Amino acid sequence: MQEIKAFNEKRAEIYWWLSSLFAKELTEENIAQYHSPEIRAFLGGLGDNEALKPAIDRVVDALNRLMDREDAQLELAADFCDLFLKSDRDSALPYASMYIGKSGLLNDEPANEMVALMTEHNVEVHKDLNEPADHIAIELDFLGNLIVRSNQIEDEVELEEALTGQEQFIRQHLMSWVPQFADKCQALDEFGFYSAISTLTASFLALDCRYLLGE
Repeated sequence: MQEIKAFNEKRAEIYWWLSSLFAKELTEENIAQYHSPEIRAFLGGLGDNEALKPAIDRVVDALNRLMDREDAQLELAADFCDLFLKSDRDSALPYASMYIGKSGLLNDEPANEMVALMTEHNVEVHKDLNEPADHIAIELDFLGNLIVRSNQIEDEVELEEALTGQEQFIRQHLMSWVPQFADKCQALDEFGFYSAISTLTASFLALDCRYLLGE
């Protein structure tokens, strides 16, 4: 059980990291950290998994090209704005309701379902995530919280039930639209950093589902 809990901590950290990338633009300090040996080692560790290696290679390639990009922080911030903050026609808006809902971000079913889930589990997302509840950053942040909460469980059967619940959440609330979102990012992101991150997110979600199912 302790091995599972240690792995859960790593899973939660990855989801929170991915959430932060979709939540707001990277700062100069953030970008400098991505060029550090520690972060490169972290990315290299993820890339050791065959399922994640193609996406990780793309992330690392974008980071390497970013080092030579003039006004890198401003340009990457512009990429973020163009990709996530404009109209649905021109951007890959990071809301579930744009891909599986009917209409309207705030009142659509995916957002309402997320609000209900957060209330049910008494989970508050990061205070900086001032977005509708079906935003990818909020859904990933919530998942990280679910994982950490499950580490408080001492009964093996209850822990297994919690892991099953996490797989169901990923499948129903993230895999139902994130692959489409990643495809749209791929089509619109010319530089390639955020499209690589979105592809990595989709790949990690799929890998995590297989882990949770014991495959």
